[in-house]
Amino acid sequence: MSEGNDLAAVAARMRGTLVELSQLRSTAHLGGCLSCVDILVALYWRALNVSPERAGDPGRDRLILSKGHAAMSIYASLAMRGFIDEDELWTMHTPGSRLPEQPSPGSIPGLEAATGSLGHGLPIGVGQAIAARVQRHDYRVFVVMSDGECEEGSVWEAAMFAGARKLERLMVVVDYNKWQATGRSQEIMALDPLADKFEAFGWSAYRVDGHDLDALVEVVTNLPDGSGKPVAVIADTVKGKGVSFMEDDNNWHYRIPTEDEVAAAHRELGLVPS
Repeated sequence: MSEGNDLAAVAARMRGTLVELSQLRSTAHLGGCLSCVDILVALYWRALNVSPERAGDPGRDRLILSKGHAAMSIYASLAMRGFIDEDELWTMHTPGSRLPEQPSPGSIPGLEAATGSLGHGLPIGVGQAIAARVQRHDYRVFVVMSDGECEEGSVWEAAMFAGARKLERLMVVVDYNKWQATGRSQEIMALDPLADKFEAFGWSAYRVDGHDLDALVEVVTNLPDGSGKPVAVIADTVKGKGVSFMEDDNNWHYRIPTEDEVAAAHRELGLVPS
């Protein structure tokens, strides 16, 4: 059985949870949560040297979800990996919950940074990678970003610095779903050729199908990659991936599913009999 087949059920269950959670808590950004599921599954289930038992270990790998509007997806990942009880997911956005709309550092084990104001995750990741070098730790830092976020100047300042310092234990994975809040990311700003841009800043860059779990696992587990450079992975994804009536439809940047749509999504994902 391939790596991808082994993880596909995890990704399907996570997508079903996200759709249901969005409906229950009237939480937007579902499309962008669904597009990055396979990336997070490849990272949390195969690449990251982390565990609930050593969530505060100074030598742990770090993952920063810079696209903090997709907070549901990292909450679901941490719950399914055992960092919190899965029942706690359903408290999201309720008074007293540890799961706010945007990630808050230290609120739950495994959550490394406050994000949501786009363009901050990579600078934080660069700082963590520099700290590892100074403190002689060998942990790695992974930053998951959105494509629209790559329009922020702070991203490229951090990218330039990381390339100059040859932070070879730093990886960026861009969830390249081709949409942002108000339109196609490529039409709003000229992002392409995105891999070439990172290479010009002194990075190794790879382009991969962001829903091919075998391909994702192969590239995200290869850090450092032997180049002596930070690594950028441009993951081609589909907004709303996994639910046919949500796929590549930017209405799901803000739309909340109905109960009937949750049921239909669960059938498509194979979580209930069709």
